[in-house]
Amino acid sequence: MKNQIYFKVLLSLLALTILAAFVAKFGFDLKATAAIILALFMVKFLGVAFYFMQLKKAHFFWKSAVLIFVSIFLAIVFVSV
Repeated sequence: MKNQIYFKVLLSLLALTILAAFVAKFGFDLKATAAIILALFMVKFLGVAFYFMQLKKAHFFWKSAVLIFVSIFLAIVFVSV
């Protein structure tokens, strides 16, 4: 059961990577393309952090610290676009 979850997360990470490649290949506006790719990167970062780095079982402080980092990063990215 545990291996199936890791495999599903791995497949979703691969799918997001392929999606980012398609966005980079067929993106029109440079700033919008960069913002979309960075947003996809942050989703992949959360997948890796929570599943492969066992952040799901970590203390509430570390979970909130990662989520605050992601929120601030995405706010900076979308404000700069």
